[in-house]
Amino acid sequence: MKIEKEISKELQTSIAWTAVLTVLFILFNRSIEILWAMFLALPFFLVLYFLLFTIGKEHVSNQIRKWLNSDIKKIVIFPAALIVIYFGYVYLIGQNPFQGVISMVPYLVFFPVLVFAAHRKDVKKIDWLDFTVFVLFLLPITLIDANPAGNLPTAGNEFDSIYRIVMMLTSVYAFGIVRGLGNIGFFPEFKPKNFFTAIWVWLAFYGFVFIVGYSVGFIQIKGHDSASGELITKIALAIVTTFLHTALFEELFFRGLLQNMLAKRISQAKTWITFWKWGVAILIPLAILVGYTLDGGMKWFPALVTLLIFLVAFYIERSAVFAKGVYTALAITGVIFGLVHYHSGSIIYIGFACIAGWAYGYTWIKTRNVFYAALVHALVNSSALIFGLELMR
Repeated sequence: MKIEKEISKELQTSIAWTAVLTVLFILFNRSIEILWAMFLALPFFLVLYFLLFTIGKEHVSNQIRKWLNSDIKKIVIFPAALIVIYFGYVYLIGQNPFQGVISMVPYLVFFPVLVFAAHRKDVKKIDWLDFTVFVLFLLPITLIDANPAGNLPTAGNEFDSIYRIVMMLTSVYAFGIVRGLGNIGFFPEFKPKNFFTAIWVWLAFYGFVFIVGYSVGFIQIKGHDSASGELITKIALAIVTTFLHTALFEELFFRGLLQNMLAKRISQAKTWITFWKWGVAILIPLAILVGYTLDGGMKWFPALVTLLIFLVAFYIERSAVFAKGVYTALAITGVIFGLVHYHSGSIIYIGFACIAGWAYGYTWIKTRNVFYAALVHALVNSSALIFGLELMR
């Protein structure tokens, strides 16, 4: 009875969060010219975001896992339903669901689910298969330009796309439920303590970025003409859409999965220093390569930031105050997160992105919730607009 009450409570909170987001969805897309697109997307929006706000919750996921009971026929129901939803929406908006790289969607959805369904000898121990599946699942998602992605809505202010939501649902289902990876922390909540943690981390990080960035000419103060209602609406929309489209997706993969698995793997190995050394040996040369293959000054900046991040992690690990491996995993993940921003073409930006990776990962450690890390991420990405700044890349 207690479990049923907890599940009921979790479902009620999911409904509440979905309702709040739906109100924002309607408010930001209430233009008469795009009403048709909004109402067409609305049923899919409700179903997918309700699932997104529910699937990572403790009692719900445990109940699903218990019901699946390693039965492959039951395990494939959810990914099959996601594929039907995706292709159904793409067809309804008048696009060809079998065109180009989108034909890979069934593979992307079924691949991690089926691998973990077959590999259940020791669900507690993190091994190299877990990291292999992670890479083989993540790389196609990030490298392939999904078109049609199924934007919600197809016209107006997008609240992410069905493609990305399906990929997030697949990852939480495959890694969290089928694989049994714990502590992903993928569920919406509001706790004042965690909220204030996210806010101070954001302000501390961006304060540092502003001081350094302004001193080297990376940041310029542009200002706002006035604090109008239009500006406030623009900022609110930027935060919400960035949170849904970029931050939540990246934080799930980098913090909820990669940093999570790395920390567990290092803890199981019972020696953080080996992983720390390998991280330094691989990532510092890579940071040097990144700096010296891009145009601009301060080519040493990504390598310096990487070195400082690993030195901080080393000091914390040696202090014996925190669980071993937690900050080594944070350093490795944070630097990887920064270096994959190579596509930005900016040396300074990449260095700051490494530090941002530390800030997001630190938030995840303190809150154990991807949504708070994503909140910091969304605020950071929207800070130039919020404070009236311009980034000189």
